[in-house]
Amino acid sequence: MAEITVTTKDKVYPVYISKNALHEQADNLVAELGRFSQVFVMTDVNVAKAHLNKLDELLAPLEKVSYYVTPAGEEAKTFAVYEDAMTKAIEAGLDRKSVLVAFGGGVIGDLGGFVAATYMRGIAFYQIPTTVLAHDSAVGGKVAINHPLGKNMVGNFYQPEAVIYDTSLFGTLSEREMRSGFAELVKHALIRDPAMLVELMETYKTPRDLYEVDLTPYLARGIAIKAEIVSQDETEQGIRAFLNFGHTFGHAMEAYGAFGKWLHGESITFGMIYALDMSEQLLGLDFDKEALLKWLAALGYEVHLPNNLDFDVLLEHMKHDKKTTFNEITMVLLEEIGKPTIQKVTDDVIEATFKRVSQEGQG
Repeated sequence: MAEITVTTKDKVYPVYISKNALHEQADNLVAELGRFSQVFVMTDVNVAKAHLNKLDELLAPLEKVSYYVTPAGEEAKTFAVYEDAMTKAIEAGLDRKSVLVAFGGGVIGDLGGFVAATYMRGIAFYQIPTTVLAHDSAVGGKVAINHPLGKNMVGNFYQPEAVIYDTSLFGTLSEREMRSGFAELVKHALIRDPAMLVELMETYKTPRDLYEVDLTPYLARGIAIKAEIVSQDETEQGIRAFLNFGHTFGHAMEAYGAFGKWLHGESITFGMIYALDMSEQLLGLDFDKEALLKWLAALGYEVHLPNNLDFDVLLEHMKHDKKTTFNEITMVLLEEIGKPTIQKVTDDVIEATFKRVSQEGQG
């Protein structure tokens, strides 16, 4: 089992990752959770159906365990669901010595973490991710819900006690969900590890490979990259923004699609393609983007922007990005693969890039 330590100003915590992490950490987890007055498990309907029996069995020795099941997908990261979760926590009698367990993908981690961060001004929580995407979202302490005008606009930085990442749970994920998570792995390689990008491109060539070739070592590397950056900049005052490569345009796409038309990783793929084009134009990035696009397409990604997108609406969403200040959009760009930089760009540059990327799909 790989163990990665995340070090922040206020907390040091482990990330355990293996194909059997839940079983291997069962005794330790039960002992740790047993120190709290009660356990509040948050999950979604899909994870509950596929895997909740495993967690039930693991938590059986504990006396006070209650559950809250959300809708699936981004629909759960709303004010309404957040309020309902808080209501259930109060009704269950959670006190300040209670603990929340987020058992699910990135949405549950974000929502559960935000509930934990704000319930009685903060209770402890554990992350037990169930998706590929959560290798990124479960680590680093970003917790949030969405606002109709922007992704993750209401949130906090709040670190978990530990992350237990059992990759055997991936078997029930759809191909689309696997791709969505894998996109964040590609992002980590692009911003920090060119050799890893080469390995990914050589190793995963068809959608089936995502299931049949063990992702665990690459996910561990992605987590290590994030842990290294977070340890230097927990609250995104500087280099942590590098982790948002592809996210300024990607989050705008998610909002454009009302947080339902495209999955997070699908939107971030569009965003990375957009940012690569801008990097070529503004910074002279020397990179075989066409080879990357061909590889992504072979894995099943849509690599061309949909037709008839309204640029003005997208621009407005980009201006709601959390990196935007004084109404100036800030982009994470690449000087070269593995060497990101942050640059403010004008609306004209944003539009010119949009037109180029849109035309590539029509040519």
